Amino acid sequence: MPTKSLPFPAPPAPPAHVERHFESTALVRDVVIGMSDGLTVPFALAAGLSGVVNSSHVVVLAGLAEIAAGSIAMGLGGFLAAQGDAEHYASERLREEREIVERTRDEEDEIYEIFEQYGVARSESVMVLEALKRRPQAWVDFMMRFELGLEEPQRNRASRSAVTIALSYVAGGLVPLAPYMVGQSLPVALAASVAITLVALLVFGGVKGRLTGAGTVRSALQTVLIGSLAAGAAYLLARLLSAR
Repeated sequence: MPTKSLPFPAPPAPPAHVERHFESTALVRDVVIGMSDGLTVPFALAAGLSGVVNSSHVVVLAGLAEIAAGSIAMGLGGFLAAQGDAEHYASERLREEREIVERTRDEEDEIYEIFEQYGVARSESVMVLEALKRRPQAWVDFMMRFELGLEEPQRNRASRSAVTIALSYVAGGLVPLAPYMVGQSLPVALAASVAITLVALLVFGGVKGRLTGAGTVRSALQTVLIGSLAAGAAYLLARLLSAR
């Protein structure tokens, strides 16, 4: 039997709903930490030295020494912070594993309290609780995330954090020093360093703001302002101290 045609065209299928959320991963955070400090601190140092010395070579040597020391210090700080997070998570998880066995009733009440924060009555959350009690590890996972707000750190997070922060610091620190390395006179190198670093800060801040959702223009201007204030303060302080 031939099919009857509809008197009107069928409505188009609704477009697929795609949620676009940026997850600020640990890698991105490490790059932001290392790059922002790497652009700002050597820039301020180079600008400050330019006010008291007459040799680009001295600025380069001091800048490279600072980049080496700064990258090591920043990388070590990232390593210790990530290691501390992992140790804290492990200790809290061990405590939760003990509590669901030794203090079951208290943990059950905490489950109810968590759901009540979302407007879910106890009678409605009983089935969820019973399901979690049949899966002790899932129960612990639930408590770690919704009671303590802790996420399990990635494996080897500490070493990756240290390397990422250190390399990002080096990459950022070489930007303001590049004009001094090509053998330009000190005034020309300073002007070029200011121009290049401000552009780098503007681009870096804009990209960071776009990725994190903080606003491209706002983040770019904020990053440039912070870098400019740091370099200007270092330059003026060096000039004032050298004049005495």
